[in-house]
Amino acid sequence: MAVDFSNAVRTDKGVQVAGIIMQEIIDKCEGCNRIQEFDGGKFCNTYPQPAAKWRLGDCNFATHIVREVKTKAKINPLKASKRAAKGK
Repeated sequence: MAVDFSNAVRTDKGVQVAGIIMQEIIDKCEGCNRIQEFDGGKFCNTYPQPAAKWRLGDCNFATHIVREVKTKAKINPLKASKRAAKGK
């Protein structure tokens, strides 16, 4: 859900949009496609507190990060056919 900054109001805590305080982005957010500029500041249009999304690792909304896809472990075909024959 993208935030519409047309009715936003600047406060001392951040920018208030529909009763939600939006805080400015952090340096890790630079390059993301979800950034919108409002009143001289840059804000995430998806999440109100970008620093909290980066606290435990990568932000799951970040469009500028390339994530590695983990491949499944190779299964021995002989064991797989035995399991299928057993019904497991």
